[in-house]
Amino acid sequence: MADIEQQTPVEHTPVDDVEMGDGAGDAAAGADEENLLPDIEPEAPKLILFADLMKSPIVEVVVGSGDARTTYSAHEAVLVKSPEFAKQVENFTPGGPRQIVYTDCDVDAMGSVVEYLYTGEYFPKKTSSARDAPLEKDPRQPPTDNDGLGLLVHARIYTLADRLQLPELKSLAHSKIHRTASTAKGELAYARYVYKESNSEDMTIRKPVAAFWATRSYSLRHDAEPEFRAMCLEFPQFSYDVLQLVLDQQEKSRRGGGSGDSGPTVVPSSTRKRARVSQA
Repeated sequence: MADIEQQTPVEHTPVDDVEMGDGAGDAAAGADEENLLPDIEPEAPKLILFADLMKSPIVEVVVGSGDARTTYSAHEAVLVKSPEFAKQVENFTPGGPRQIVYTDCDVDAMGSVVEYLYTGEYFPKKTSSARDAPLEKDPRQPPTDNDGLGLLVHARIYTLADRLQLPELKSLAHSKIHRTASTAKGELAYARYVYKESNSEDMTIRKPVAAFWATRSYSLRHDAEPEFRAMCLEFPQFSYDVLQLVLDQQEKSRRGGGSGDSGPTVVPSSTRKRARVSQA
């Protein structure tokens, strides 16, 4: 017990008698602690205001060729929301032209893409959030759309959004397709564009097209038979997709005790409105 008591510090020992290291060591330790702080404390997200976007340099997006060649001037910070645009901006050389060129791109579709990057929408907009709500009236489109012009507006934006890696814009354009009325001939013009321009693996846009026509044999035979025949000869995959859906539905009808003579009553994986050929 005596030995233990001797190791006990004296109550009134001066602080100066305790060795705590030299001042340089203390300063270094303090500096190390300060350096560790940024790694410990969470970094606050940077607030980017609209005014900040407007301060970024201008980039020219050149679209089309010949007389149709058009230039859209946009702020770099807005364009780089598209990964594809961002990649091209990174390749700009100092002092060189700040241009992105798409000679094979639809001029109006690119205009809608730029509008979307700035505002999150493009014309014509939805009149409400309801599933079957119509779009704003587009004065560019004819009252009776036999050429599928209204559908092609959104189809071109859809394929361009896919090219520019803008999935939210693809979804928006696809939803507007389902709110656009057309005739049987117009629908086939749209179907032709989809099977020609879209990725063959993209069932999001292709399957609803085939499903739409799998339920409309009367329109195909009486409203647009020449166009339907030409479509089938040009794109055999379209013919196969439509036939496959018809046969699948007939098998389901037979298993359910039905006659199996009627076409599909439900359009699989599609939100297309049923009365889409009412203009015919």
